[in-house]
Amino acid sequence: MEKMLPSIPAKRYFTIGEVGELCGVKPHVLRYWEQEFTQLRPMKRRGNRRYYQHHEVLMIRRIRDLLYDQGFTISGARNKMQELMDQERDKKRNGEVLLDGVESLHMLEENSADATRDEAHAALTLSPQVWAQFRQELLAIRGLLDTED
Repeated sequence: MEKMLPSIPAKRYFTIGEVGELCGVKPHVLRYWEQEFTQLRPMKRRGNRRYYQHHEVLMIRRIRDLLYDQGFTISGARNKMQELMDQERDKKRNGEVLLDGVESLHMLEENSADATRDEAHAALTLSPQVWAQFRQELLAIRGLLDTED
């Protein structure tokens, strides 16, 4: 059974240690993945300290899912990540509007009523684990916003 990863805090930058905890991998693994996955380029500041942004944390979680949960090799995961990046680029070129998080969740819930949960997830091209984590993070953000009123 897969251990649920913690939600990603609403911060702009994350240190390598924080990303390791958020993604369930050790910092030396993250440094190695930077060499293997060209899409993964954290910002480096003083003393070559790495700072990751939210989208990079999500990318690392996707890489982790491919390697650890789906059983891809490094080469296979690299190819899959490139394929996913190409699909996103093609969507943008074709003028397709990418769904934002809330619309995606509503669509997922509507599709779940008409089809099986797995079919709804497949239609949105994200794994069930990614959607569960995404939903959890959005609900946490909503809770934070509600308490600020």
